[in-house]
Amino acid sequence: MSKTHPIEGLYDLITGDEDARVCKDIPSASCNDQPRNFFVYLGANLMSKVADEFSSAKLILPWLFGYLGAPGLLVGLLVPIREAGVLLPQLAVAAYIRRLPLRKGVWILGSVLSALALALMAVAALTLEGALAGWTIIALLVVFSLARGLCSVSAKDVLGKTVSKSRRGNLMGLSAGVAGLATLALGLYLQFVADAHANILIFVALLLGGALCFLLGALVFRSIREQPGATEGGGNAIATALESIGLLRSDADFRRFVIARSALLSVALAPPFYVLLAQAQSGGDLSGLGLLIIANGIAGSLSAPLWGRLGDRSARLAMALAAALAGATGLLTWALATSASPLLADPLAFAGLFLVLGIAHAGVRLGRKVYLVDMATSETRAAMVAVSNTVIGVVMLAGGLIGVLGDYYGAASVILALALGALFAALYVMRLREVSEPD
Repeated sequence: MSKTHPIEGLYDLITGDEDARVCKDIPSASCNDQPRNFFVYLGANLMSKVADEFSSAKLILPWLFGYLGAPGLLVGLLVPIREAGVLLPQLAVAAYIRRLPLRKGVWILGSVLSALALALMAVAALTLEGALAGWTIIALLVVFSLARGLCSVSAKDVLGKTVSKSRRGNLMGLSAGVAGLATLALGLYLQFVADAHANILIFVALLLGGALCFLLGALVFRSIREQPGATEGGGNAIATALESIGLLRSDADFRRFVIARSALLSVALAPPFYVLLAQAQSGGDLSGLGLLIIANGIAGSLSAPLWGRLGDRSARLAMALAAALAGATGLLTWALATSASPLLADPLAFAGLFLVLGIAHAGVRLGRKVYLVDMATSETRAAMVAVSNTVIGVVMLAGGLIGVLGDYYGAASVILALALGALFAALYVMRLREVSEPD
């Protein structure tokens, strides 16, 4: 085909398409807009991922709370609120979204609200301290998580209408990879440039930078060309939510996916306990934080594009391999900790373990996103995303209680338990039906 616009040539280069307008499982009216939409979605998704890293509840906010002198109880609430706040309300929200033939506006609203919440966190960090600062940021984190939930439930639906199968994993992998490079740059700055005992202004700048990224993402997302979608199921939110939950009973493939995703939470819950071990070695200064951010950035930038391509071929295999890798890493970390190995006391060696865990976590996240989008149809996608996320939100809150075990048996024992859970998840995932459609 003769190319009429440079963007189609770049799209061909990235995706390997011989025809930029070849479509799978998207409205025919979206075919000509697919190259444009691919890059618009890529840019907006990249901005949101960078912003999420700048405000990470697993790395940035815990260190911020240490500077502010917030109670330890509040530090333990950060990850559960950040994750469950995104997931739990989506079942009801999805019903209202289904009333809208065009849903990109929901993503834009969520992005703007996320920016506002981060900006107010920066103000709180700059003007408050102690318990008052901690509780204020926790309250804003609830708002932030709910706003991110709006983005989550609408993004997959827009993606499913604008980018075809066997291209979605590549898109998400690219955005995660570039975002990982930005995170890597941040870690290098904290490790080698910033004062290890720098003041609160660094964290204020990170939060404001995240807010700016969300605003830029909203501006980019406005230009996506979305075709109107089905609006069935957009009536009473509670009735529609109950009807959607029925998918767990009527759709065996979806039910097995939700069970698998629940088991895969053992990978998502592990990083904070690795951070606890790292903090004991670094004393909590910015050099320790910098190494972990560097490891996390490298993990995303190197692995996400590879996971994306594997996900396009077999999202099931990507999830299983990633879970197995996380399980093996956990077993090794537990063995080093219980044997008091000097390797664990080496900050670089520990960062290496965190790097491998980050690679595994990236594979799990990308694989399960691609699997769900490919498994669902245009009529069921929004409902399946909402049901899955709501169930996982409840499981996440329950899984957060595993932190209580850490108070009695130590972080290493929790890592061992989660590693065994990850290995079980890898075996269970391989029982799922293959849904990918490789070229």
